[in-house]
Order: sequence, then structure tokens, then C-alpha cells
Amino acid sequence: MAKNRPPGPEPLTRERVLEAIRKAGGNAQKRDIARELGIGSDQKKELRHILRDLEESGALGRTGRKRYADADALPQSGVMDVLDRDADGELIARMRGPEGYFGPPVRLAPGEGRLMRGEAAIGVGDRVLARIAKTEDGFEARVIKRLGQSAHRILGVYRAAKDQRDRPLAGGRVVPADRKARHDLIVMPEDVGDAEDGDLVFVELVVGRRERAHGPKRGAIKEILGKESDPRAASILAMHTHGITEGFTPEEEKQANAAQKPTLKGRTDLRKLPLITIDPEDARDHDDAVYAQPDDDPKNKGGWRVWVAIADVAAYVTPGSPLDRGAWRRGNSTYFPDRVAPMLPESLSADLCSLRENEDRACLAVEMVFDSEGRKKSHKFTRGLMRSAAKLSYEQAQAAIDGKPDDKARPLLEPILKPLWAAYACAWKGREKRQPLDIDAPEHKIIFKNGQVAGVKRRERFDAHKLIEEFMIQANVCAAETLEQKQRPQIYRVHDQPSEEKIAAISDFLPTVNMKWSKGERVSAARFNRILNLAEQSPNKDIINEVVLRTQSQAVYAPNNIGHFGLNLARYSHFTSPIRRYADCTIHRALIRALKLGDDGATDAEEARYDETAEHISQTERTSMAAERDATARYIAAYLADQVGAEFEGRVTGVTRFGLFIRLDETQADGLAPISSLGPQRWLHDEKAHALVGEQTGERFPLGMRVEVRLEEATPISGGMLFSVLSDPEPPQPGWKKTRQSMQTRGRDRKPQRGKRRRR
Repeated sequence: MAKNRPPGPEPLTRERVLEAIRKAGGNAQKRDIARELGIGSDQKKELRHILRDLEESGALGRTGRKRYADADALPQSGVMDVLDRDADGELIARMRGPEGYFGPPVRLAPGEGRLMRGEAAIGVGDRVLARIAKTEDGFEARVIKRLGQSAHRILGVYRAAKDQRDRPLAGGRVVPADRKARHDLIVMPEDVGDAEDGDLVFVELVVGRRERAHGPKRGAIKEILGKESDPRAASILAMHTHGITEGFTPEEEKQANAAQKPTLKGRTDLRKLPLITIDPEDARDHDDAVYAQPDDDPKNKGGWRVWVAIADVAAYVTPGSPLDRGAWRRGNSTYFPDRVAPMLPESLSADLCSLRENEDRACLAVEMVFDSEGRKKSHKFTRGLMRSAAKLSYEQAQAAIDGKPDDKARPLLEPILKPLWAAYACAWKGREKRQPLDIDAPEHKIIFKNGQVAGVKRRERFDAHKLIEEFMIQANVCAAETLEQKQRPQIYRVHDQPSEEKIAAISDFLPTVNMKWSKGERVSAARFNRILNLAEQSPNKDIINEVVLRTQSQAVYAPNNIGHFGLNLARYSHFTSPIRRYADCTIHRALIRALKLGDDGATDAEEARYDETAEHISQTERTSMAAERDATARYIAAYLADQVGAEFEGRVTGVTRFGLFIRLDETQADGLAPISSLGPQRWLHDEKAHALVGEQTGERFPLGMRVEVRLEEATPISGGMLFSVLSDPEPPQPGWKKTRQSMQTRGRDRKPQRGKRRRR
């Protein structure tokens, strides 16, 4: 009988492999790991794949050609390269092995960068022998001995040296792409190689004469990536800076190219259902389609049936396959202003897995039934074969509903679009009762012409966007509910409520704008919405929106459900975008297994590693967001580079002890106005009020304040911008008084001028 069968081999997971490495001494060869795991030859291939995935994701490092070390465990001492400084100026280093870096970044103990036994101070680019100690905040290193210069590679643009007549000289310098870098790298003639002026390069620090700790260092160009003038330069820099790779392995390409068009085998025929896709005008892939019709059940008068069909990516990206390992490693697609670094090869993402118009496509669909008040009564999942009846853009669909249909949308208006909008109006009633967080966060789009940035415009948000968004949210809820009903594990999309510290901060802030946060009242999205609604008529609307947004936690993936605070949902999982998010692939496979829709559902091994998968894809999502922001900042800086000296309107989006962060209205460009640009008096950072306050006058530059600024500097290579503030500060808060310290320093600070004192 089945219950008397001997148990099969325990599934290999990343966590099991890491634990085996720790038990083997944290410096193990592959055979040591296999012995510790007790696996046979049939699982060695799987072990090899897991080790490669761990190494590529940064969770594992090599300490020798065939030896591995857990990235979270470090030896008591070893060779380290000093790679960077943190926000407080402390040095950051990483452990160095024969095969490269391993282990987490480690902060050098305070003072370790100072002069050592008569030598110059240790700085970025030095290689040291250090002793490692575990602290409450991670690891801390103390230098035993300096070993010379590291081989750390820095990304930047090469500037050839020129004389006063703009004639080329030998050698030059490299301007780092990292805006936090304080100095250029000097490149001697013998270290230039084939690089030319304006090349994007990787440069390594050169061992040579000891420079000052904080002065310029020498570098040698090791690799040329392209030209600064390349229209794609900003995206190239962002990808290399954040470790986002392009392209796919031969194994992935082979599997993708072997994929076959879907058939009806094992599927429900949905091709007569007039599902349509509604996407951005420039969308290259289409992973969701929708259709709605009135419910014909007499017991549900005024109710609606809504279909949401999603591309069946799981039919092509099977567990443990090369495509699956590659998609897991990337975690998601990364969208730059001018290009996409896709999670899946184009033959899938833009073809077989894209719900293209009038072509048969495999899908996983859910039919949802809503009552007349927008409450979801029931839902049912189907694995089907569909054919998109039409592909519309948001603009086309909205124009048709607004009475201006084009030739393509006109025949769809009565049978498809109007029922969709009626169903959406019904579902919106339920949304209004649910009260999700409603923060106004406009998006902007960069406009390109002939490969160059021609402008930046605000993305219009139509009801068409909200319709698709609401139906996708409902489909995601259905996925989470179904897996819970079937008692199957899953990866949730969770969003925790704000921390006590952030609630305390906003309760301190609101009285400064004549509002309050009543203590003892339950924290909820609806409560934040009441604040936002009150702010609509307030001159402080922008600052209140900004503070409410910053009060929120970050949404992440997790196998344990804590609900979604922002959407005000008890359970929520990502199901609707499997072409661009690995999380959605896991939900598709979990549903296939739970509902017995095929033999290509989630495996025991996949489910066993949900913890590590959730943590990994949360990190890849953050990495992609940072890369996208960096590329956008560089493109906008390039657009504004020839407008230095021009004046702009903007808003204060950040307040720090060293200045104000400003966002321009027209382009959404972000930059810093150093504290020195605010006037001659001393400015103090009031953290509770989110403002810089003049010590002598009490005048204020608060978060959200409207300001006029002059652009002083725009650096396309890093995306950095510097502004000087032209506007006068706001008057002091009622009841403001000079402190005793202010009275004592009165004679040392000049009295600030009024009016147009900065308009030069």
C-alpha cells in the first residue's frame, strides 16, 4: 500500500544547502555539501543548479575555485577590500576570496580609517587584513594591516585631458557614475588603453604612490561598455550599477524556442468569449484580458459576471527548468524609460505568452460574480484557450466611452466596452466601502525623439486605468482565497501597517499643519484617507500627501499572511502579471496543483523554498525600482544639462540637516539645494516638523513648500542636480521663540535679507 512505501529523498532547498555549508565549516567543497546533505547521484544536478543560483543571487560566495561560503557567515579574519562609504562617512568593505567577493558588506569600526603608524589614512580602494566581529547591527571589521590597493571596479565615463585650446593631451580622468562618489579617478597615459573621450568604462584602482585619504586616486581602464553619447547610456549605466543582466543562457533560449503553440488538450475553449486587452499605448506584451456581462441569475438582480484571463506562463516555465531558474534569478522584468530588461525571452514574453489579438493563446482565467452593491459572491478558475477579440490602448478605450470612438473601438462600444464600464461602476461600490489607501502619486513619462530626451509629461490617469486595476485586484484576491480554501501554501503580497515610530512621527507632524492624529484610534487606511480628504482644501495638501506616503511600510512578498494594509484586504497574492513577475508564476503553479488543472503545477521542492523565494523576489523588486529611478534621473539630467542657470518652479520633497531635496513641477527632476543656498543664517533641522528652521528668525523651509529655484548643475553621468533656492522662507510658526543658544550666536550671524535677496 502507498502508506507503506519508503519515503522519497527530501527535497533540496536553498536553506538546506546553506545549512549544510554552515555545518561543513562555512568553507565547503561540493562533495562536502553533498555528504552533509546525504544525497545520491540523482540529486547532484539539482544541487549544482541551487549552488549556481545561490552564487548568482549573492547568497553564496566562493572562497576558492571549488569552495563555497555562506554570504551571511564570515571568518574571524581575512582579506577585505574597502569599497565605499556610508551616509555617515564610515568605510564599507567586503571579504575577498580567490573567486571574488563573498559575505555581506561590513562597516569598518569608527576610527579605523585614520592614520596608521605613520602611514596615510585608509580610504576607498584599499585592501586590508582585518579582524571580523559580530555586532547587534551585523558585522564590524578592525584593520590588522594594510595590504595595498584593491581591484574594485568603478563604473564611470572617461574624460580625455585637453589643453586650453581643447587639444588632446596624454591621459585623463574617469568621472564615477555614482553620485555619492566625491572624486574623479586620475588615469595616466599608460592606463588608458583603447578608451576614447566620452567612453563608458570600468576602471580599477592602481597600486602606486600613496595619495591622501580623501583626495583623487589613480585608476586603470579595464573595460569599455559603450559611448556616453549612446541614447541608451543612462539605462546601460543603471543596469551595470545595480547588477541587472541582459540576455538569456543558451539553455533558456533553447527551451523558449522549442515552445509550441497551445492546443485545446486539457483546456476549456474560451475562444467565443470576447475578451479584450487594454494596455499602455507602447506595451509590448499583454498578459491580461477582460470581459463583463450582466448576471442572468434571477437571484442576483443587477449583478455582474466579470472574466479576467491571464497568460498561462506556467505552461512554458515549468518548475526546475532553465527558464524557471533564470526567471527566479531575475525575479521580475525591469522597465527603463527607453527599454526593458525582460524576465523571459522575447519569443515567450512578446509572443506565445502574450495575449495577442486574434491569436489562440493559453490562459488561466477566473470568472467572478458580483452583486449589485459590488460585493463578490463567488468565483471559479479555468485553464483555457482564448483568442483576444481586440487590443486597445487606455486612451482608445476611454475616448470611446467618452463618446469619441475611433474606427477600431466603435464596434466594441456597445457589446464590450459599455458592459465593462457598468461592471466596473458596480465593483467600485465595493471598493468605496472597503476604503483602500488613496494617495495621489502622479506618474510621469519621458518623451524620446531620435533617441534623445525631448521632454517629460505627466501620465494621464483615466477611468480605463482604474477599471483594469480594480479587476486585477479582485482576481488577485480570488487567487489567494482559492489557495487558502484548498489549504495550499502560497506566496502572498503583504503590506504591514505603519510602525509605531512612524505613527508617532506623523502625530508629531500634523499639529504643525493644524491637523491632529487622535491617539488610541485604530490605525487603518480609511483613517489616513480622512486626513487626505481634509488636506484637499488645505494649502498644505502637498506636504500632507508626502508625509502620509512616507508613513507607509513597504509591500513585500511572504509565505505568511499578514494582509495588505494599503488595499485594506485580508488576503492578497499576485496572479495577474506572470510575464513580468516571478511571484505570479508561483501562484499560477500553485493554483494548477490545488485545482488539479494539469501535471505542471507546483512541486514539493518549489513549495519548500517559498520562504527564500519570497525574500529573493522582494529584493529583486527593490533593485529594479532603484535601477529604474536611476535611469530616469540620468535621462532627465541630460535633458536639463543645457539649461543650467534657468529658473524653475518646484516643491520640497525632502528635508535633511544638509539641505533640501527639490522636485521640479514640469519635469519631475529631483535635486539637492544645499543648506548654503538658503541664506546666511544658521539653519536647524526640525525632524518633527519636517522643516529647516532659521536659528535667528524662526523662518522655515518645510516639506511640501512651493519654491522657485535656479539650476546650478546637472550631471548626466550620475543623474545628480544642484539647485539654489530663490524663494523666501515661510514665516515662523506661531509661538516660536529664540532659544538661549540663538541669543548667544546672534552677533555672529548676519541678519537675513528680505524680498528678492536671492534673485540675482
